[in-house]
Amino acid sequence: MTTRPCRPARVLASALAVSALLTTAACSDDGDDGGSAASGVVASPVAEKSPTASPRVTRTPTASVPPRLTSAGARAALITEGDIEDDWNQVKDAATWGDKLLVGKVDVAAFLTAKANAAECQRLLDALYDDDLLGKPSGADALTGFEQDDSRLLYQVGAYNAVRLSASLAWLKSLPVKCDQFTATDAKGGKRTVQVTTASVPNQGDARQGLHVTVQGTANGEPATLTLDVAAVRVGNDAITVTAGGLDGGEHDSLELAVRKGAQRLKDVQAGKTPAPGPGRTG
Repeated sequence: MTTRPCRPARVLASALAVSALLTTAACSDDGDDGGSAASGVVASPVAEKSPTASPRVTRTPTASVPPRLTSAGARAALITEGDIEDDWNQVKDAATWGDKLLVGKVDVAAFLTAKANAAECQRLLDALYDDDLLGKPSGADALTGFEQDDSRLLYQVGAYNAVRLSASLAWLKSLPVKCDQFTATDAKGGKRTVQVTTASVPNQGDARQGLHVTVQGTANGEPATLTLDVAAVRVGNDAITVTAGGLDGGEHDSLELAVRKGAQRLKDVQAGKTPAPGPGRTG
């Protein structure tokens, strides 16, 4: 038998195609020698090449850090007479305040099982007298004071070290347990009974703590009781403290107003805004 001539492969080309489709046909042998049939191989189209996509970078948003409190900002964050209403009058000598009923030495012997707590109670009395319940500010600070009859309200704002500020708030929280009641002695040997309890504080800022402190002793030879409401509120790394009261009793309502208005004023300052003025007085 004759062998078929091998057919030439046909090349199909397209001017618009990126690659050619090539078909090759093998020749077959029709002889009776049982040769295998010819196989055809078809080249697959070249796959589309897409540029390698660069890995997507996920950026972690950076938390905005409020600018550090300046002296001008601290002064702007102070409350005014209009913020606390009633008949409070702003004074210029608040930085020199210090009630003598707070001056005394804690009776360590009275702490039978927890004598270390005596130092904490002494620290409380000293801090109330020196107006530094949260310790010394690490940055700018300002204070103002108001009087109403025999009562006083001291308002402070300052920038603090974050770690120390948290520790100071934790210390205040521990005082109603460590210093629930103790005795202090003045320079003349007079005894004073001090009681410390937890007080509520408006839900302002990032953290807060309130105390109610009473000191029973004598003033000008007469029995007297000093009552103080205390609040400390952290707003970022800054904080406000309010101490209100006197021989006429506590001033919790005014303290709450001072906290609400003061926290908002401090937030405005941190945001670069000018705090809105107080509502002012009527009548």
